[in-house]
Amino acid sequence: MQKSIVITGSSSGIGLVAASDLLRRGYHVIAACRKPQDVERMNELGFSGVLLDLDDAESVERGAAEILTQCEGRLFGLFNNGGFGQYGPLQSVTRAQLERQFSTNLFGTHQLTILLLPALIASGAGRIINTSSVLGLISTPGRGAYAASKYALEAWSDALRMELHTSGVRVSLIEPGPISTRFTDNVSQAQQDKPVKNPGIAARFTLPPEAILPKLHHALESKHPRLRYPVTLVTWTMTLLRRLLPGRALDWFLRQN
Repeated sequence: MQKSIVITGSSSGIGLVAASDLLRRGYHVIAACRKPQDVERMNELGFSGVLLDLDDAESVERGAAEILTQCEGRLFGLFNNGGFGQYGPLQSVTRAQLERQFSTNLFGTHQLTILLLPALIASGAGRIINTSSVLGLISTPGRGAYAASKYALEAWSDALRMELHTSGVRVSLIEPGPISTRFTDNVSQAQQDKPVKNPGIAARFTLPPEAILPKLHHALESKHPRLRYPVTLVTWTMTLLRRLLPGRALDWFLRQN
């Protein structure tokens, strides 16, 4: 029986690369997008497009209902990949901007996952994979709002994994560092006249979105998926430094980059 998987944020970048790859591997890919024109494009590419805006609770509810119909109540995989970045010094980020950051990156993900959870459990061996970030491990000046949402996603994923321990559903995190997608171009800047830019050194370690595919395959298809899948040297390095360096030394290092 063909396995169904939902991918949010599937219109470009990691989401589109993952959707295309899994379609070739024989999955029924349900591609969730927030723009109607992207849904049409997904359908033309051979996916099952679904309109779903993570920042809109009613849209998430409607999208989840359509997904449950398309997968006939049995869903193998959910790749929670949708999200965006709110950049700017915290003193320049408004409450409304912070709420939107969490609404898209965490609250919508939570709502969608809980709505689809019965179908994931019904499959007998469902997989939930959440796209975090190196900024779910460390925070840096100007990226505090985005990092906070990813820290929260990491904690949420840890709790969900333990709560679902006996259900047959496995929960994993993919933690990319710099990836060559449109993410940076789509960042919302709190200070348009002083945009937060990635350090020049990041370009030296940037990988294409295809770099996540081996991790995604393992998380979906291994009998023993890992809890976390770091991607790029930057994420591996920050994981190590966070363990080895005292807090103030890590602060000093991150202030330099």
